[in-house]
Amino acid sequence: MKANIMKKVLIALDYNPTAKKVAEDGYAMAKAMNAEILLLHVGLDLGMYSSIYPNMGAWQIDSADVINDYDIANKASHNFLEKVKKHLGDSSVQILQKEGDAAQMILKTAEDIKADCIVMGSHSQKWLENILLGSVTKEVLRKTGIPMFVIPTKKGY
Repeated sequence: MKANIMKKVLIALDYNPTAKKVAEDGYAMAKAMNAEILLLHVGLDLGMYSSIYPNMGAWQIDSADVINDYDIANKASHNFLEKVKKHLGDSSVQILQKEGDAAQMILKTAEDIKADCIVMGSHSQKWLENILLGSVTKEVLRKTGIPMFVIPTKKGY
C-alpha cells in the first residue's frame, strides 16, 4: 500500500476564538509532515460575524472594521490572517483571502491549490446559528474527496 504524502495543507479559519487552536494544531500536523502551509479565511458580511462572535478574544478585529465595506472587510481579513501567521512564527506560511460561501470557497480553494489536506475546526454553535448557517465543516467533509483533519474545539480556547 502506498502512503499519501502531504505536501500542501490548507488551514481554513474563521473569526471564532477557537481559531487559535485550529491554527496551532493544523500547523503542528503540517510541519511534522514538512508540508507547505496555507491559511485561508473566507470573508462574509462582517456584521454577521459580530453578531455571532461578539467576543473574538485574541483574534478580535477592530470594532470599526465590522461594517459592510468591502475594502475594510478585506483589510480586516488580511490583518486577521497576518496575526495568525505572526503567532505561528513562520514566515513561510502563506495566506489566502476569499469572499463568498465559506464551504464552497474552501472546497474550490483546496481544489485550485491542489491541497493534500484540509484542516478545519468543529465547534458547537447555538441551535439558531446552526439553523441559519449550518455547519461549514460538515458540508466540506460531505463534499470533498480531500483528506481532512478536523479539530474539535469548544469555547474556552
